[in-house]
Amino acid sequence: MNLNATLFFQMIVFFVLAWFTMKFVWPPLTKAIEDRRQKIADGLAAADKGKADLAQAQARISLIEASAKSENHARMLEAEKQAAALIDEARREAEAEKARIIAQAKQDAEQEVQRARDGLRDDVAVLAVKGAEQILKREVDAQAHAELLNQLKAQL
Repeated sequence: MNLNATLFFQMIVFFVLAWFTMKFVWPPLTKAIEDRRQKIADGLAAADKGKADLAQAQARISLIEASAKSENHARMLEAEKQAAALIDEARREAEAEKARIIAQAKQDAEQEVQRARDGLRDDVAVLAVKGAEQILKREVDAQAHAELLNQLKAQL
């Protein structure tokens, strides 16, 4: 065999193989590599976007949390003010009720004192009549002397 012919045929086979590879094998490989590279780039972009979204979400969460805390604090202050107002109102109502009860008790006591005085006057009038009866040794007619007894009651 001739060395030149072998080299020549090997060169032709090499070029045919190279042409076949470049024409039919290489484009799908480069397309697959580019697709994979694009997927990786998209994934990295999505990851970066996800990190940015996460940072924004955390910022929003911190703002919402701060807002909720301040709102909660404001509600607590408002509730404390309402509680204090309710306590003051209840205290005022209790004082008014106390004053009313004391006034009623004083009025009842005055009425009771007046009844007791009237009862004592009646008792004193009866005792005076009995004493006068004893002194005079005769019976005094209470019906006949009712006006005299009323004047005696009024003086006592």
